[in-house]
Amino acid sequence: MRNLFRAGSEVKPTNDFTGSFTDMWQDMRVSMVIPPLTVALCICMAMSIMMFIERVYMTVVVILVKIMRKKRYTQYKLEALKEDLEQNRRYPMVLVQIPMFNEKEVYKLSIGSVCSLTWPSDRLIVQVLDDSTNDVLRTLVEMECKKWIQRGVNVKYETRNNRNGYKAGALREGLNKEYVSDCEFVVIFDADFQPDEEFLWRSVPYLLENPELALVQARWKFGNAYSFLSYSLFCPYP
Repeated sequence: MRNLFRAGSEVKPTNDFTGSFTDMWQDMRVSMVIPPLTVALCICMAMSIMMFIERVYMTVVVILVKIMRKKRYTQYKLEALKEDLEQNRRYPMVLVQIPMFNEKEVYKLSIGSVCSLTWPSDRLIVQVLDDSTNDVLRTLVEMECKKWIQRGVNVKYETRNNRNGYKAGALREGLNKEYVSDCEFVVIFDADFQPDEEFLWRSVPYLLENPELALVQARWKFGNAYSFLSYSLFCPYP
């Protein structure tokens, strides 16, 4: 009996410690864990509702547009404008700027896409503005430009010793080059853009027909639009 009493007295503090730890964890969970999780849940629900409302709104707009069949740009006859431009052969000089900064993965694709634009070669200047800090990458970009120069494309490879203004600064300094003074239109593609070959034929005639227009922003799509992350964040509408 005496041994049993001693054994019981030794186990009791252990049970009290376990119970105290459990109570303490319950208090911490109630006061520190549950409130942030509740707030996060409310935020997620609110964002989900907003995205659902936006999706419904855009769906309604798309349906109405398809039903009414009204598009603002249909008042301009693109084929007639292109035919008139080809007959008169008064192609405006176009400058295409590509600002770059250590674009190892995409520089070939972007330069290749721009240099493949269907436009008279003597009326097109491709300006590659390379602010890369990697000397090896600069050499690769310059070699890519020289490759297209040998194919008859007027490519200007420009670099700077500083990054003042970052890409916007590079664009500004690119416009100060002497050969740019003859250009009537300026097109800007970021380093990861891959324009369609007919981009200039679909945009420049509209600008020629409408001298009141000073700027046009074109639509683009993502190359990885259907990956899980990009589809969740930037899901394109039909």
